[in-house]
Amino acid sequence: MIAATLTRTEADPRRLLKALASQEVLLAIAVVGLAIAVGFYNPRFLATRNLSDVLLGNAYIAVAAVGMSMVIISGNIDISVGSLIGVLATLSGTLAVDGAPIIITWLVPLVVGVLVMAAQGAVIAYLRIPAIVVTLGMLSILKGGLISATGGKWITDLPDGFHLADIELFGTVPMPVLLMIVATILAALWMRHSASGRTIYAVGGNAEAARLCGISQPRTTVMVFALHGFFAGVAALLYATQLRVIQSTVPPNLELTIITASVVGGVSILGGVGTVIGSSLAAILIAEIASALVFTDVSPYWIRAVQGSLILITVIADILRRRRMAGA
Repeated sequence: MIAATLTRTEADPRRLLKALASQEVLLAIAVVGLAIAVGFYNPRFLATRNLSDVLLGNAYIAVAAVGMSMVIISGNIDISVGSLIGVLATLSGTLAVDGAPIIITWLVPLVVGVLVMAAQGAVIAYLRIPAIVVTLGMLSILKGGLISATGGKWITDLPDGFHLADIELFGTVPMPVLLMIVATILAALWMRHSASGRTIYAVGGNAEAARLCGISQPRTTVMVFALHGFFAGVAALLYATQLRVIQSTVPPNLELTIITASVVGGVSILGGVGTVIGSSLAAILIAEIASALVFTDVSPYWIRAVQGSLILITVIADILRRRRMAGA
């Protein structure tokens, strides 16, 4: 009895240290630490207006990163998400200008996002074509089709009721922040505690072992991509409604930012490991870094180099961790 008590007592600090060293906690510390450090250099960085712009203007990236994290954990990847968000935002804005009911302009991006991504998932799963090939093809189709159909024109005269991002719950909580938090928490709980959520980890970690346990890899892949499409639809809606005009083009390098948020958030690029909470925190951190560069008089173009460095560092750390675990 005494030995068991001592063992539990010794284990508790280890569990605490492990929790403190988790990717989510480290990212939260990085977000707060960077804000304080840059605030000392330039107090304007900590102004409410700037912090609000960082959070509200990039909540849609965090939402998209939730779906991307699921895809990568399942052992796949999607590089067409940026183009899809651009297409869905344009579609939503066009419907609004043409006089469609507001609820329709909000729901159509969600439905189309699910259908497009589910179709990609079906091609990947049942035709056994690598995800990067399928999504690269879809990226070109969506980007080229959008420019050909619209000419990159600006969508203006959007009705006031269309701007979902301007709504504040109880007059205090902005809708983008609310949707970001709700999407992250619900996705994290579902993936951790539901059978269907855990199949994503099983398929991404060891597809053959998952198959032997009775898990259908094709159905799981289609499910993951459909969910990814839903989150991309929500992200597109937030992106479309945060400004008074919409440019009907694909946001530059958006897919890279979303993938970076997922990987830096602790999702293993090899699949089977990661959480959506880390992805959301990483999306905020990346946006904060971009803003910090401006307030410290560094060219904002360095953000691409920073994103690339973060991806390399995170992937290398993940590979080293896996090798250490394999050799243990």
